[in-house]
Amino acid sequence: MLLIGLASTELQAIEREWLAHPAVAGVVLFKRNFATRTQIVDYIASIRAARAHPLLISVDQEGGRVQRFVDGFTRLPPLACLGRLFDRDPALALDMTRAHAQVMATEMRAIDVDMSFAPVVDLGRGNRAIGDRALHADPAVAAALTEAYVSAQRAAGMAATLKHFPGHGSVLEDTHVDVACDPRTWTQIEAHDLSPFRAGLAAGAEAVMAAHVIYPALDAQPAGYSRFWLQAILREQLGFAGAIFSDDIGMAAAGAAGGVAARIHAHLDAGCDAVLACHPELVPEALQAVNGRFTEAALPARLLAMQGALPDEHHIAALSQARATLELLPEDVFHA
Repeated sequence: MLLIGLASTELQAIEREWLAHPAVAGVVLFKRNFATRTQIVDYIASIRAARAHPLLISVDQEGGRVQRFVDGFTRLPPLACLGRLFDRDPALALDMTRAHAQVMATEMRAIDVDMSFAPVVDLGRGNRAIGDRALHADPAVAAALTEAYVSAQRAAGMAATLKHFPGHGSVLEDTHVDVACDPRTWTQIEAHDLSPFRAGLAAGAEAVMAAHVIYPALDAQPAGYSRFWLQAILREQLGFAGAIFSDDIGMAAAGAAGGVAARIHAHLDAGCDAVLACHPELVPEALQAVNGRFTEAALPARLLAMQGALPDEHHIAALSQARATLELLPEDVFHA
């Protein structure tokens, strides 16, 4: 199934037709879809009203430079701040990590966003696309912070998505604009990059997003097109039974499979439950590519599991304390 991108702050007639297509599982929202808090609430309601069956509303509300909704919402620090704080005060960093997840998840669920694709659990080892989106370079520290983040995110009512499997942080290239190849062996990847994924899965994460990175020592295809990574490793070895999302098929590194249709089918054939077509100009071709492959608009169980309950009084009451905890982040850690 597909998660699609929409063009602006108001739903267009053609987009209502897209949302009615049985292959559409939901939408991914971006800054281009946001003007004010009131507008985004109305916009989300209009998306849901355009569809007779349930669908997923998603966003990247990571914090730092990847925070799609800002005005009217807590300004979240990048995850790297939590790692820097851990080097100084592990206990405070874990508390801050839980607060970060709680604020993000509660604020998004309060406006009826089902999920933010979070947390980023790639290692912070200099990748151009990841940068300060990563928690830490040390696998053990990243794992501890991942466990704290996922547990708090789920307690706040939002399913967690670990990205970008099996690890995007240890290769330099930015897959938005370049092909990325990580030449390391299985032993190296398993010992380092998989550690935070294991921690997140142990904490109950409901989803994983696959990287567009190629690991040529193990498979010639990027991870999202690879049955080795998605089936042999993620499903069988790690025992993961939740949802698998592709990364955006509009990214340059996704071109390894060919055109739009080839990218979609390669992801689905490898075992992805949903494919992200985030650029509105790609959606018509994407829908044409999957005509006949999905004939019902009902979400599969793995994707239905990504829908959480709206915040209750307990969640709202805890939000103020979590915001207050985030305000304790030392300035020198934030601006390092």
